[in-house]
Amino acid sequence: MRGFFIAKTMPISLILAITLISGVNNAQIRVIAPAISYSPTDNTSTIRGDIKDLITSLNLPQLPEKEVWVTAYSSSPDQTDDTPFITASGSRVHDGVIATNLLPFGTEIKIPDIFGDKIFTVEDRMNRRKTDNVDIWMPSRAQALRFGITRAKIVILESPDLAAL
Repeated sequence: MRGFFIAKTMPISLILAITLISGVNNAQIRVIAPAISYSPTDNTSTIRGDIKDLITSLNLPQLPEKEVWVTAYSSSPDQTDDTPFITASGSRVHDGVIATNLLPFGTEIKIPDIFGDKIFTVEDRMNRRKTDNVDIWMPSRAQALRFGITRAKIVILESPDLAAL
């Protein structure tokens, strides 16, 4: 079981930062981490640096990343097959759906440079010739056209089959 003990001298903000960033839940906080105590006069950048060092020392696995072309599509007949509101996985289109041939259905990703922490789920496919692309579903053709095309990094959060990467 992965986790860590929290020293009594650690401020609650540091404990929360470690827990949130490392994905550790309360039941897993068992193993000793370096005790860091801060006085009210410590500056924020020092605290952030120490938190970053502490998280790095936990040796958490890095999430897989890949640089891809990011485009957008809508449910208009010229951009889909004969069932424009149903994805290739069988779900109805909704905000957060992406189409890609790179990852299995159900894979969750982020596109941090464009959408920050928003999570997208692979529920649709693209034309077979698109091998290095992620297509984001949008409610209207106008929104999809405005989005255009850009090169961006995707961060793969969870995949039913990470061996496919």
